[in-house]
Amino acid sequence: MIDRWYRPALERQLRKPFVHVLFGARQTGKTTLLEHLLDRASLHINLADPEERTRLMAEPGLFRKECEALPAGKTSSIVFVDEAQAVPAVFDVVQLLYDRDKTRWRFVLCGSSARKLRRTGANLLPGRCMLHRLLPLMLPERPARVPEGARHQAMLVPPGRRARLGSTFPPEDLEARLAYGDLPGVVLLNEEDRAPILRSYVTVHLEEEIRREALVRDWGAFVNFLRLAARESGQITNFAAISREVGLSQPTVKSYYQLLEDMFIGFTVPVFSKSPRRHLLSTPRFLFADLGIQHAACGVSPDPNLVLANPGRYFENWVGIEIWKRLQYAGAGSLSYFRTKDGAEVDYIVELPERTIAIEVKWTDRPSLRDVTGLVSFLRDHPQVREGFVICRCPRPARLNRSIVAMPWQHL
Repeated sequence: MIDRWYRPALERQLRKPFVHVLFGARQTGKTTLLEHLLDRASLHINLADPEERTRLMAEPGLFRKECEALPAGKTSSIVFVDEAQAVPAVFDVVQLLYDRDKTRWRFVLCGSSARKLRRTGANLLPGRCMLHRLLPLMLPERPARVPEGARHQAMLVPPGRRARLGSTFPPEDLEARLAYGDLPGVVLLNEEDRAPILRSYVTVHLEEEIRREALVRDWGAFVNFLRLAARESGQITNFAAISREVGLSQPTVKSYYQLLEDMFIGFTVPVFSKSPRRHLLSTPRFLFADLGIQHAACGVSPDPNLVLANPGRYFENWVGIEIWKRLQYAGAGSLSYFRTKDGAEVDYIVELPERTIAIEVKWTDRPSLRDVTGLVSFLRDHPQVREGFVICRCPRPARLNRSIVAMPWQHL
């Protein structure tokens, strides 16, 4: 069992008398985690199995009959359905049985795409379910490799969790994180096996998922779009330029980006909207949620040497992904970026319920105020934002001025 930071919270939530739906991209460890938490499931149906999927698609009523055949007792029968989006009729049966008797069954569903559910108008159990997400690994789940004699770089993780999480995954250098990403199954592989597995993930998983659900009409055009979207990940999204290059209409390009979000492959970072300044850009940025998948989708072989050719860009993306994952698990706060038409910018703005933080990302080990003039001017023009951070490769935290602190990436 691979321990996950989200496990204690999910374990508490699963005890509540609702239908529980866990979403996340393929290979994030959803099935492994749920099998551990539901080790006494009365019925486990895996709809990733073509035979099982065909059986229930041909006769959806079988699922209801199998649930009704479970013995009634003092405790609820746990029904676990994997890749539930493959047979949307399952959700109708779950609602029927849940409304009939909330104590007899405890339903836990998981899936890797919300697209088919939305497209088919599937029943998402309003008022009856709790939604959860499992994401690729966060920094506390796979600690940084600490150079000998540099204890100040140790992870800022509570001691009780540091011992448990630190023994789960091997420590990793920054370059390896930027090259191979954070999918649990990839992280646990030998380094020479990671690149081919990531290439297989993109070609097999995306092709299987998209073709099976008939999500796009022109597979070749989508492959070209995917490669370009991965190449442009983290940049301001130019829908018109992408449309011209791949030969698709702008509405189609936008729908393909939405498809990647529905499959939990990427996410959108909007523009910071609470600025008094005029002449702000209004176009969002789009980031792939895992750098290993991004590299493979580009059609290149993930490798640390690839990263070192342009480390600043990949480092900036990785920091954004890491912050986004924290916000998703927290269930509060938002991530945006700031950029004016004359080029002044801040990489990320994190809005939390109690405060707002401005973040600049630099591939330097000796940060100075000269490196972050955009951050300095942003804090001056936005007095409601009282603190800024420069995430970089410095050996220890350092205060650059009254409002800005340089922070090692290991402390993120």
